[in-house]
Amino acid sequence: MGTRSLRRVLAACLLLAAPWAQAALVFAVNEGVTYRVPSEQIAAKYAAIAADLSKLLKQPVTIEPVGDYPTLRRRLAEKAYDLAMVHPAHLSIVAIKQSGYKLVVVTKGYEQYSANFLVKADSPLKSLADIKGLRLGAPDEDSITSWMVRASLRDAIGDPKGVVFTYTRYQDAVPFFVENNLTHVGATAASSVIKAWQAKGGKVLFKSKPVPIKHVIASPSLSAEQVGIVRDYLLSLDGSEDGRKKLEPTKYQGFATYDEAAMLAIGTWLGL
Repeated sequence: MGTRSLRRVLAACLLLAAPWAQAALVFAVNEGVTYRVPSEQIAAKYAAIAADLSKLLKQPVTIEPVGDYPTLRRRLAEKAYDLAMVHPAHLSIVAIKQSGYKLVVVTKGYEQYSANFLVKADSPLKSLADIKGLRLGAPDEDSITSWMVRASLRDAIGDPKGVVFTYTRYQDAVPFFVENNLTHVGATAASSVIKAWQAKGGKVLFKSKPVPIKHVIASPSLSAEQVGIVRDYLLSLDGSEDGRKKLEPTKYQGFATYDEAAMLAIGTWLGL
């Protein structure tokens, strides 16, 4: 092969490789801090989805598990993530308001996430307003559950500081506080914890407004066309057998659209 022909072949190879030579798009995944989900398992759960997005966007997509909220908050503010699956609604709302992220989709089955206020079967409390001056157990102070708890208390008593909070890392530890009289009330949004509490005869005193969680958001560095590609792909997953197989490791039903303005209004209620 002559020098000129070799140059043509090399140039063609470079052109074909160019889209894949770009830096990888980072898809951050956070599955909350108040659930016992090892971060090392997360990347594998989203591997098939990342592979599909890499093909569709013609650019490598890598999954980056993010286990703690301070890192997630800081990196979103730095616009370090091109895409992010964000469990806590308040952090994605802040990223949309302050850092230019766009809401892509929300996760089906998590649109009605609500904080439930648990009391013993013989509790004299009748309404949320009755909690004023009492002790309340809740998950991590910066969890979306605790943000909903404080917003609900603000609606009921004017100032959530009128309640004495005891925070714990995990949602499933909340009933312990109530059972052992460490707090008068416990707050959780974990359906398994709520069901177990009611099965033992416990009561739900109050249920907060629902807040969609587990949002997929996109950095302002992505074009409208790229955001559209990601949205269309995620929305289509539950519509085919192949897509449902890719969803299966995540345990999600699929994804749905949600109005960004309505999400920002939820942020106002949360006090963001």
